[in-house]
Amino acid sequence: MKTIVVVCKDIVLTNTIDRNLKNSYKSVIFSSMPSALDYIYNSIPDLIVINVLKDDSLAINILKDLKTDPMFHQLPVLAILPEHFNLSNWDDLLIEDFIWKDDLENDFILRVNLCITRSERIVEINPLTRLPGNISINRELQERITRNHDFSFGYADLDYFKPFNDRYGFSRGDEVIKITGRLILNIVKNMQPQGSFVGHVGGDDFVFIIDSALAEAAAAEIIEAFDSIIPTFYDAEDSTQGFIKSFDRTGKASKFPIMGISIGITETRARSFKHYGEITELAAEMKKFAKKSEGSCFRSDKRTDEEIKSTAAKKKKAPQKKKQ
Repeated sequence: MKTIVVVCKDIVLTNTIDRNLKNSYKSVIFSSMPSALDYIYNSIPDLIVINVLKDDSLAINILKDLKTDPMFHQLPVLAILPEHFNLSNWDDLLIEDFIWKDDLENDFILRVNLCITRSERIVEINPLTRLPGNISINRELQERITRNHDFSFGYADLDYFKPFNDRYGFSRGDEVIKITGRLILNIVKNMQPQGSFVGHVGGDDFVFIIDSALAEAAAAEIIEAFDSIIPTFYDAEDSTQGFIKSFDRTGKASKFPIMGISIGITETRARSFKHYGEITELAAEMKKFAKKSEGSCFRSDKRTDEEIKSTAAKKKKAPQKKKQ
């Protein structure tokens, strides 16, 4: 069921909203925008409905900060406006749609449905985690590269997820994917509330963008949180023995360890990038390097352009082995 965050101080109005939503949506109600922020950051809803008051500049400013964050600019907002509300400053009110308070009883649920449907058509997000997908990830990277911003890019992937999925089924696998996305989002956003970014490439692959000074600490905290919670998704016997029995990609019966998470990190301080593909390729290379280690870990690439060129030149000069 889709989730709607409702921000409203008016009890009578709140009851009307809740009554209209209860048969089709899960509504989570807050009396103010500051009190709703933790929930919004931790569990990205499908829509925010906010009762905008003429004198509530705090709520409007918080909403503006939220919507200018690259993580949440895709989150649709439906405003309930009082009669004679001045719409001349529409650009300052970062909302996708509005409904007059007097029309709430008749048109509210229709407007909610329209907002959510429109956002699903326009915005590219993963339906399982509600995190931005590949198009948004690539756009975010390219914009930062073009603006010459310094940042680190982390690429995370789960180890032994497929055997887990085969052993326990897609439903439990989906729960692992959702909790992983939530863990990464919470940790990255807690470390850097403004300007960070978390995306879901698909399957069990996630990415994050964060200040370079925070990247390794974020990766270490993600690993610690993941390793502490993931055994709870296994049956008690499997968790205790530390492995499950399943089949590998060739169909051979094998033993697989408890899932881990591998993270590859690269940064722009030491390297120059012109295209997002360059940085994603390098982070993927670091992720493969991390996967060679036993258990969850991260690996960071801090090589300069000169060091990369030097390594490539040495490989080129190295004598080639003759084929027998």
